[in-house]
Amino acid sequence: MEIRKSDLPRRATSPHSGKINFELRISLIFILLIAGCASPSEPFERKPPVARAITDLAAAQSADDVVLTFTLPTETVDRLPLKQPLAIEIYRGIGTPGSESRAHMSLVATLPAASVDQYSAQGHVRYADSLKAEDFASRDVVGATYAVRARASAKRDSEPSNAVYLLLRAAPDPITDLKAEVTRPAIALNWSAPGKTLSGSAPAITGYRVYRAETEAAPSNAAETPNLKTPLAKIGESESPSFRDTQFEFGKTYEYSVRSVIGSGAESLESADSNLAIVAALDTFPPAAPLGLVVTFVPQQGDTPGHLELSWSISPETDIAGYNVYRSEQAGASETRLNTELLLTPAFRDMNVEPGRVYFYNVTAVDRSGNESSRSEAASGNVPAESQRTP
Repeated sequence: MEIRKSDLPRRATSPHSGKINFELRISLIFILLIAGCASPSEPFERKPPVARAITDLAAAQSADDVVLTFTLPTETVDRLPLKQPLAIEIYRGIGTPGSESRAHMSLVATLPAASVDQYSAQGHVRYADSLKAEDFASRDVVGATYAVRARASAKRDSEPSNAVYLLLRAAPDPITDLKAEVTRPAIALNWSAPGKTLSGSAPAITGYRVYRAETEAAPSNAAETPNLKTPLAKIGESESPSFRDTQFEFGKTYEYSVRSVIGSGAESLESADSNLAIVAALDTFPPAAPLGLVVTFVPQQGDTPGHLELSWSISPETDIAGYNVYRSEQAGASETRLNTELLLTPAFRDMNVEPGRVYFYNVTAVDRSGNESSRSEAASGNVPAESQRTP
């Protein structure tokens, strides 16, 4: 209802005109309110919320993926708080290096609002766009441009984010035949060099990076995933398809992965992880046999009868738990162990000898895992017949 100035009553000139004008104004307002309520009004259409554009999109290649990261907007373009979850649309354009135009970009992925939480943490999104062979079209390097939109309603998207341009290279195929073998000085890793990339060409491998994690005991089923005690971390590099891990510890279980590398320095690109090689570093390797065994006759001194004393060189190995002493009365005959507990020092006193007899001795070393070395070279000793014990 439109109210014109000529429709208003004229101002009165009587002494009571002020009071009358006031009453007329009140009446007019009342009439207008009634007329407004009585007349039909146009339906009110609420404007759909439009999220503010994302401004911090970043992209980096990792093996055959492009990892996109950005922050979800929290306000509308009207600077009102967004109360509904956002859907995300991801756009990509691929062409020859240097083609940065958005004109050829197309929608490659949509993250529904219900699933965005799977890719985000505290409002920061991380999404991996997996590359395919057709993206390279038999080329080793292509140019790619990425942009994203946030959608708060089905009717309107946000403006496009900042565009990110990068060069993509065809990464080497993952290594598939990594093997690990426990030896005494090292865990030996071996694998075959990958023969191709997504583009189909042979990769120019510049080296390999070796990663290791400590795990629980190896799973009985190959399909099971081991429980990691430590995260997978790089422990070394190699120029050839082999590596020796000398920094391991017996008694632990390890998981290994190897990645091929092309390029160098800041321009290097790793392949995806190889197959995982899980190995239990069990110490089944006996120590070396002791050296320098010497047998010496010690005559009777006071109440101590004549006897034979044995000594040998201390083992240089760091995990020796002790030594055993064996004796026989004929060379090559079966031996009897003389000590009931491991000897902690490289020495032994044989008090159970008889005058006039010859004895043959061997010693062994035992490590902390219970592995016993082979016998040392034999050494003999005898107690002279005239060295009778004093009754």
